[in-house]
Amino acid sequence: MLIVSAPSGSGKSTIVQWLMKEHPELKLYFSISCTSRAPRGTEQNGVEYFFLTPEEFRTKIKNDEFLEYEEVYQDRFYGTLKAQVERQREAGQNVVFDVDVKGGINIKKYYGDEALSLFIQPPSVEELRRRLEGRATDTPEAIAERLAKAEYEMTFAPQFNKIIVNDDLETAKQETLQVVKDFLG
Repeated sequence: MLIVSAPSGSGKSTIVQWLMKEHPELKLYFSISCTSRAPRGTEQNGVEYFFLTPEEFRTKIKNDEFLEYEEVYQDRFYGTLKAQVERQREAGQNVVFDVDVKGGINIKKYYGDEALSLFIQPPSVEELRRRLEGRATDTPEAIAERLAKAEYEMTFAPQFNKIIVNDDLETAKQETLQVVKDFLG
């Protein structure tokens, strides 16, 4: 299992998508998470997410069915089911978790040495600011919020197996590939 966490704007999703697309020999497949939000566009239940009601989500929390979960907003939950991960593993898939820092730490605690945890880190908070501003998708207030959260998240980096500093995307991709190959043996 491969756990990848990072502050927003660090390049985590870009690196993970590249690994999955360009290196099919690694047999990497996303873990399919649950959410209590409604499907968007062409999203299908069991493909992008498992769509649950907030009540169904709370029942699964009570029954300890999640590896990790978070209530992002009131009644808006996201989480990873233990049983789903086991189904994917039994199918021979190397499961990839593209999760927030706390979720990554929780999954690593649960699976221990069976999981490799990677923290993709920007070279600096200033560079992260430049990237987020360059995206032009957020208000200045949202960027300030993301930067404050990023500084907090970066304090958890030492709890991951490997920190990959993404100051050059191609270098970060190659470093990630090598670490994953070494882990998978």
